[in-house]
Amino acid sequence: MKNLYTLKKYFVRYKKKLFLGIIFILLSNIATVYVPLFLKDAINGLQHHITTESLVNYCLLIIGASAIAGIFRFLIRQTIIVVSREIEFDLRKDFWKHIQNLPLRYFQNNSTGNVMAHATNDINAVRTFLGPAVMYSLDTSVRLIIVISIMISLNPSLTLYTLIPLPILSYLVYKVSSIIHFKFTKIQEKFSELTTKAQENFSGIRIIKSYVREENEILKFNEMSKDYLKKNMNLVKTQALFYPLLFLITGLSIIIVIWLGGIKVIQQQLDLGEMTAFIVYLGMLIWPMIAFGWVINIIQQGEASMKRLNKIYSEPFEITGSKNTDYSIKDLKGSIEFKNVTFRYSNHLPKILENIDLTIPQGSTLAIMGFTGSGKTSLINLIPRLYDCTEGEILIDGKKIREIPLNILRSNIGLVQQEAFLFSDTIKNNLSYGLDNIEENKIHNAAKISRLDEEINSFPNGYETIMGERGITLSGGQKQRASLARALVTDPQILILDDSFSAVDTNTEEQILKNLSDYTHNRITIIISHRISTVKNADKIIVLNNSKITEEGTHEQLLAKQGIYSDLHFKQLLEKELEEI
Repeated sequence: MKNLYTLKKYFVRYKKKLFLGIIFILLSNIATVYVPLFLKDAINGLQHHITTESLVNYCLLIIGASAIAGIFRFLIRQTIIVVSREIEFDLRKDFWKHIQNLPLRYFQNNSTGNVMAHATNDINAVRTFLGPAVMYSLDTSVRLIIVISIMISLNPSLTLYTLIPLPILSYLVYKVSSIIHFKFTKIQEKFSELTTKAQENFSGIRIIKSYVREENEILKFNEMSKDYLKKNMNLVKTQALFYPLLFLITGLSIIIVIWLGGIKVIQQQLDLGEMTAFIVYLGMLIWPMIAFGWVINIIQQGEASMKRLNKIYSEPFEITGSKNTDYSIKDLKGSIEFKNVTFRYSNHLPKILENIDLTIPQGSTLAIMGFTGSGKTSLINLIPRLYDCTEGEILIDGKKIREIPLNILRSNIGLVQQEAFLFSDTIKNNLSYGLDNIEENKIHNAAKISRLDEEINSFPNGYETIMGERGITLSGGQKQRASLARALVTDPQILILDDSFSAVDTNTEEQILKNLSDYTHNRITIIISHRISTVKNADKIIVLNNSKITEEGTHEQLLAKQGIYSDLHFKQLLEKELEEI
């Protein structure tokens, strides 16, 4: 129950409604328990030649008590169940907010399907605890107390015999609930795997079709589904045995009442009306007994799901503000300095960057080259604090980036990645994603710089054209140019292009770079590329190798050094000549 205890803050938030719900539960049960008492008096009256008028009065009393109980039962659902839905909304909102603030490191180590399973199945299981479990826990507890108290007042000895099977029921619930908890946890874990598999198939459907692996994927999914079914059936079998045993135990209590109560009636130690009321009260206890086991089941499932959610909530944000954050900073000019920066993704992994010292003046263009895995993308990811450096400091405008408010830092940086991601929305909404309000002139200007405006206007619906998932309706080059335009729309002081022209032909690339030269005046531009033609006009070029900066200078200076950059230059010249031949 320690995991469910973390929900306390949500209950406190809606304490007034919950208090009303408890009052309605009490009033509903008080009205309900009066029905057998009226029935007792009516049956006893029948034995003493009751009048028709009195019989009608008893009927009206029973109908009235039942109606009042029904009204309050409706109000119970309007309070406690409504609160459970409101808390579910809060849970989803808080979960989404937490997920959005988690570092990239978390998403690299956890699959999308696993996160989706938490957001669907686990939150739903917790909501079931918040609503039905809480409501029926309170309802059955109140009913048990009131009904057993009345039964004791009618006949203490018969009540004692009737309650003998209850300890057996308690032990049964204790044993079975632990089994249910274990099995439900396994089911949720398997559901996460199943969701991950489905998500990967949907995202990689083009690869699956290209390699004609549809049947293979169907077989794999069927095997995982069978395992999921098997785990669910194991839980169902446990539950299928559990509920009949509950009915059996409550049935034993009824047999005891009829047998011993009948003897007392024969011996005139108990009225027939009291005997009838006793049986009706016992009938009222049957549902609480069954609901008790059902609620325990729900609580165990909610506990298992909340444990999984708490595991996510316990994940640290890592990239956040601190007591040293200077909230007086409202904008940035863009001068960047790396001071002895070292970075690794975790303590047990090798260093990706080591002892990096680098200065990028405002208004300059820096180009970064290097072999695959040399740390180029890792270097630029440190600037917007997608990761924090392990050692050393990064400064912008002379201020440590950890002291700059995160929203100010990132809103001044336009990062265009090699793998372009577009939302399944209109082109206009994709390009204006970084703006709070759509500004047509900025969108069109950014599209012109990215050499995309003419192509967009050629579409049937222009900027209102809906793109498929991940921009599937656009070509690779169009997606990269759309990503560039999206970054330019935000008017960033620092523009970072991470090999973002790899799918663009060289002629279009040259035109875009020419357009950017005017746009990036007084801004910092950082370009990662494998093409010499892309970086040769940069104010400064650095070459990363073995986690360090091994070469730096202008295009001409690096050619003169006869190093890695020079080798790449001559290889690309040779490739170009071979293509022309």
